[in-house]
Amino acid sequence: MTVQIEQEGAVFTLTISNPPMNTLNADVLRELDEAITKIAEDDSVRALIITGEGDRAFVAGAEISEFLGLDAETAPALLGRGSGIFRRIEQLEIPVIAAINGYALGGGLELALACDIRVATTKAKVGLPEAKLGIVPGYGGTQRLSRIAGPGTAKELIFTGRMLDAEEARRRGIVEAVTEGEALVKAREIAEAITKNGPLAVSAAKRAIDEGAALPLDKALQLETAVCSPLFGSGDMREGATAFLEKRQPQFTGR
Repeated sequence: MTVQIEQEGAVFTLTISNPPMNTLNADVLRELDEAITKIAEDDSVRALIITGEGDRAFVAGAEISEFLGLDAETAPALLGRGSGIFRRIEQLEIPVIAAINGYALGGGLELALACDIRVATTKAKVGLPEAKLGIVPGYGGTQRLSRIAGPGTAKELIFTGRMLDAEEARRRGIVEAVTEGEALVKAREIAEAITKNGPLAVSAAKRAIDEGAALPLDKALQLETAVCSPLFGSGDMREGATAFLEKRQPQFTGR
């Protein structure tokens, strides 16, 4: 198995294991797709962490040898496969955290960009070097990087193909946190903090932010009202408010 799932309470960790650099190939993508289906169907999961095995790479891109068998007619199927899987990750109702433990290049950075939050170790390197191969990022990199870090940063990094260290990636808004320790440990700290909150509220907030970003402000504010209002009728809201007044920790059920 190249994709492994581990559960600790309400936090699931998905590890991509394809030594030595955890590259993406057809088998990895298939197993990743299957794993996302299982996670999406599991009501016990409230946060997901995605990482790579070992300390060298998160995902160091695709297996370049597979590209040599492609042409303009066959490439859309491969690109659509990877892009579709990453979109499914992005559309999960739960928060998804990328724990970038080393190189995140090409498809690896594109995978991280499909996550809600990115945490990197100080030794991490990120980049979209596809232009060095005569192609462009095809799993969403041109679109997500420009939305996350701005068109200028996206164009510079894609045009030059250069890598950024973790600190520059943080300064440019590509990663949210950099840690001198293990990225997975920091990601778990964030995930645990998230799972202490109401899962319905977290899911609603994710929807409001993601969908609202593509809307004019007035429409986005209407969306915020639409996703927030039903929460006032939930058991989680009553539990949260009661726990606050009683000065105790709430016990949310997701209902």
